[in-house]
Amino acid sequence: MDITKFKAVIFDLDGTLVDSMGMWIDIDAEYLARFDLPVPPHLQQDINGLRWSETAEYFQKRFHIEKSIEEIGQDWLDMAREQYRRRLPLKPGAREFISYLQDLKIPLGIASSNHPDLIEDFLEAHGLDGCFSTVITCEDVSAGKPDPSVYLTAARKLGAEPGECLVFEDIPNGILAGKRAGMTVCAVYDDYSVNAEDLKKTLADGWIRDYRELFDFGCL
Repeated sequence: MDITKFKAVIFDLDGTLVDSMGMWIDIDAEYLARFDLPVPPHLQQDINGLRWSETAEYFQKRFHIEKSIEEIGQDWLDMAREQYRRRLPLKPGAREFISYLQDLKIPLGIASSNHPDLIEDFLEAHGLDGCFSTVITCEDVSAGKPDPSVYLTAARKLGAEPGECLVFEDIPNGILAGKRAGMTVCAVYDDYSVNAEDLKKTLADGWIRDYRELFDFGCL
């Protein structure tokens, strides 16, 4: 995979640039415990790719939580902000790869299902807030992943055609969103999605364990 041939690179955030998926599993468990509810099997698979508001609506309806969608979303925001500001690490090699792309003057974007405040907190915490020309969340478009809208919107904001974009994603629904947008997609290993590793490799155009491999294997 020749990275230099692409005119834009778009990253998912959670599980792709930041090791955060385990944190969200813990938050879901803590939140449901407030209502004396256990975590049901396959919860994470059911909500992967949903927009922030869609996930809150899912919790409201499935678990009969007597709060508004906005209140549920605010609860999660309050629970997660300190983690994104101070504790969550970048994926290995991500900073170096972003710097490399900046040196090439390749425009960078983020297309995420996460809340924009948490994305901003994380980028600021790691000194990356000036690195991305556009940050699009699924709340900005009509549907969450695997719908391609979030990636198509990011590409348009970056001034690139879909076929000129390289996407990095960590879950099958995200990979499908990028592929359905007509983009080249590289899957990224994440502990959370290890059980879907074979599917990720099948769906994506490339696969890395972490960004250091791009340097080690001569892709750059």
